[in-house]
Amino acid sequence: MPLRLDAREAGFAEAFDALVNARREADEDVAQAVREIVTRVRREGDAALADLTARFDRFDLDAQGWTISAEQCAQAHASIDDKLREALDLAARRIAAYHEKQKPEASGWTDQAGVRLGARWNAVEAAGIYVPGGLAAYPSSLLMNAIPAKVAGVERIVMMSPTPGGALNPAVLAAAHVAGVTEIWRVGGAQAIAALAYGTAKIAPVDVIVGPGNAWVAEAKRQVYGRVGIDMVAGPSEIVVVADGKNDPDWIAVDLLSQAEHDPTSQSILFTDDAAFADAVAQAVERRLAALATGERARTSWQANGAIILVGSLTDAMPLVDRLAPEHLELAVDEPQPLFDLVRHAGSVFLGRMTPEAIGDYVAGPNHVLPTGRRARFSSGLSVLDFMKRTSFLELDAAAIDAIGPAAVALAEAEGLPAHAASVAVRLGLSDVSRRQA
Repeated sequence: MPLRLDAREAGFAEAFDALVNARREADEDVAQAVREIVTRVRREGDAALADLTARFDRFDLDAQGWTISAEQCAQAHASIDDKLREALDLAARRIAAYHEKQKPEASGWTDQAGVRLGARWNAVEAAGIYVPGGLAAYPSSLLMNAIPAKVAGVERIVMMSPTPGGALNPAVLAAAHVAGVTEIWRVGGAQAIAALAYGTAKIAPVDVIVGPGNAWVAEAKRQVYGRVGIDMVAGPSEIVVVADGKNDPDWIAVDLLSQAEHDPTSQSILFTDDAAFADAVAQAVERRLAALATGERARTSWQANGAIILVGSLTDAMPLVDRLAPEHLELAVDEPQPLFDLVRHAGSVFLGRMTPEAIGDYVAGPNHVLPTGRRARFSSGLSVLDFMKRTSFLELDAAAIDAIGPAAVALAEAEGLPAHAASVAVRLGLSDVSRRQA
């Protein structure tokens, strides 16, 4: 059974601390193995990719092909079920429209000292999108990762996706067509991340790498960060639902299971102020698990990591929610805004009874690539800004440097940097400043 807690009972603080600090990431230590793969790809390039792909994915790149063409993706888009194609197209339009609103504008002004200041934004030149392979790959994740890059203005969008045994997911290829992916390589795992970061003879390097993956992919992204930018190092999925007794228990049960079915290490937590409703949700979860195709995985998650927490009032729950800093937060009440106003740390918030988290995974528009493992305390979901960088600029004339230059000279002298001081002082007619400091 999942953890049951009552915030009004003795011992709650200690039990809740344990819940907040529980480590759900995989225990497998892959760092050294990943380091060896990354090093090998840097040294051997395409030969390493071919060997590792044959070993792990049972796929011969040289014999069966390294890439998937744009024509194959267009054909997949045309051939998939009409309903699925329309859903992909709708999702793509809504994701693009939402992310268009995130694009920053250049700024510039002249201050009272006569200094012209500002900043402008540019997209990175190339982005790598990692897409887990095989028939279980998720086209929605491809859209969420690639479309913000396209909206940002990235010219080269490179998709890396393994095709175990040659398996291709037509929906993923259709999503790549819709999202405007420019290259697709049939390479996966840590070796794909290394190739994106360092490049090989066949594959040019990129500037930013995003996309979900297993522990090996996550560790590879961690190791190449600094050489390239990354979106985040993501952990298991999580959802917190804050709900009163007016909800249908079955609705809340499937909301909790929507994350539990991702992975045995996922986490689903319910806060409620109604004890009878808490019991009803627990019973509804059991009924759903018995019929769910993903029930075995979801049950493991629910029993190992799930929790139902009774609070005196839903307002009392909000400081506890902030401590969890969840990836997803549902506020299933009639008037969610007052509770939302109390939220400081959450990846994405779903307001009201008719806004399940799952709608955000697909067609609502906001990105579903979100911080996990309490990282919402200091980071945000994937956005257009992850594919852009800001360049500041400034321009001074003689009057402006006369106004602020002496202060720069004084600071440089105080820091013992005479060349710094001199580069300003010579423009002020004080050319001997560097000799005074020598």
